[in-house]
Formats: sequence, C-alpha cells, structure tokens
Amino acid sequence: MAITISVLDQSPIYPGDTAEEALARTVQLAQKSEQLGFRRFWVSEHHDSEQLAGSSPEVLISYLLARTEKIRIGSGGIMLQHYSPYKVAENFNVLASLAPGRVDLGVGRAPGGLPRSTQALQRGAADPASLTDKIVELDQYVHHRLPAEHPLFGLKASPSPEAPPELYVLGASVGSAEIAAELGLPYVFSLFINGDESIALEAIRSYRERFDRKRGTEPQVIIALAVAVADTEEEAESLVGPQKLVKIHLASGKTLTLGTREQAEEFGRQSNEAYTIEEHEPLITKGTKATVRAKFEALHQASGVDEFVVTSNIAPFEKRLRSFELLSEALSSTVAEV
Repeated sequence: MAITISVLDQSPIYPGDTAEEALARTVQLAQKSEQLGFRRFWVSEHHDSEQLAGSSPEVLISYLLARTEKIRIGSGGIMLQHYSPYKVAENFNVLASLAPGRVDLGVGRAPGGLPRSTQALQRGAADPASLTDKIVELDQYVHHRLPAEHPLFGLKASPSPEAPPELYVLGASVGSAEIAAELGLPYVFSLFINGDESIALEAIRSYRERFDRKRGTEPQVIIALAVAVADTEEEAESLVGPQKLVKIHLASGKTLTLGTREQAEEFGRQSNEAYTIEEHEPLITKGTKATVRAKFEALHQASGVDEFVVTSNIAPFEKRLRSFELLSEALSSTVAEV
C-alpha cells in the first residue's frame, strides 16, 4: 500500500526573523507541498508566542487557498474550547465555499497558549459545554444536522457549501482517540507531541475497536510526526540539534506539552497551581532517505496507517525545504518497491 504524506506547518519564527518572514515561508512551503504531490497542508494555532506566528488558522487558510490550486488546506487544529462551534462552522463553510473540496477542519484539545491567552480568548464566555459536546455541535452545524431537541433547532451555519469541510479530531492520548471513535470522526494522533509509540498504537487500536459506524463512516487514522531528512545521518542529526519535549503536570490532573522549559515554568506560574515539569528527548524521525523510509514502513506495518502528517522546524528554511524534497523521494521509492 502506498504511503501518503501531508504537512503540518507551525510558522516558526527563526531567531532574528519577523513574523512576516515566518508566514511568507509558510506560503512557500504550502506551494512546495503541492508541487511535491502531498495530500494536504495544515496550519496550527498558537497564542501569545514569540516563536510561532500562526495564531489565526482560518485567516491563514484563506490566504493559502488563494495561493495554491489543488492541495487540501486545513487546520491542525482549531482550539475549539475557546470558540463558539457555530462561528467556527460559519468560518469553515465560507472557506469550503471559496475552495470546494479542499478544506479540512482539524479540531484540537490543547489550549494553544499560556493561561493568560486562554483567559483572553474566553473572556465574557459563559458556555459550560464540554469539548466533546462542542465537537458534536460543530459537526451538526457543518452538516446541517442540528437535532429537533436542540434549543436552536432550525439554525444553519451559512453559507451551505456543496462539499462541507472535513472534520478531524486531533489528540495525543487514548482518551482523545476514544472521543473520536464515539463520534464516528476521523482521528489524528500527534506522535510528535506524545512521543510514545506504544501509546500511539494503543490509541489507534482503541479507536478502531470503539468506532461508531452509525453515520455510515469507517475509521480513518492519520499519524502526525516530526521529520528531518538529509543526505547523511550526521547532517540530519545536526539539523535537529539539541531539543527537548517539555511536559508540565498540573495539580488539577492536566498534562500539557510546551515548546521550552521557560514556557512550561511560565504556564505553571500563570495557572496558580502546583506543578511539576519533565523533559524527554523528542521523537523525531531523522536520517537519510533510506533510514526514514524504513521508519515509515515499520510504523505503517505496526499501525496499519497509510497517511502521515509531517512537521519540521528545521533551520535554515532552505534545509527544511530540502528535507521535504528528500522525504518525497524516499517514499516515492517505497511506493515503487511495494
């Protein structure tokens, strides 16, 4: 079976660069991804960050749709806990009407920023609905399936595109996989955030076993992972550099992944909770074309997943572009050999 590649870009701001330059690189990478024949290109949502420029996926998606021709463009993902499902549905219905059949709506569970940005995003909001309830309502609005017992029955999220945006649940735990399964929605496991392949495989197994087919849909799983490909193993290692996967554990029971220890410390301070921080080596698929090809083949065999969303914050940007070119060549070889 062929392996399909998609791309997630976080619009990283390199030291000494501006947000304008970071977003211009996102546009260039989307166009390169289309040229290489990748299936989709997703952008992320991060707030109150000096390292990442993508704070408004829906705005960036609209620009990327206008600057590309065929590749699917979407969110990886919208942090739905902050927003009205109705407004998100409207935003993405507009996008899907502008570019029929090309829009993906990935929904994430993380806050996408520090506690103060969460407070700012939710300022004045009084909706007590759980995230699962919000995903259900978003799906109902996108597909015009608001049930008769809903207090707003009859309301539609306009416009009504012929091809609605495709909805995906993003997560990095067995729990998130089970939510996607119970809702009968496609699921994306973020291995570059969790970093534990055994949990990824457990989540995928649980998702498939629990998947609700009442909607007439079948399980669909994508794995998201970080990748760095170079002409030599040594160069790939140098491109990755010293990195850490930083997790903060709050006394309330929540666990979140942050970009740096400094961000984790600030998150803990703003949360006003007791917390602990742990650091791990990040799981990055890196090496030559042959090494990376072997890793993708092994993960495909272990999981049964044939689509991967890859992300990379390699600097300089030219090396990041080259890494995606080499990845395309590596997996083209895989397809030819299958």
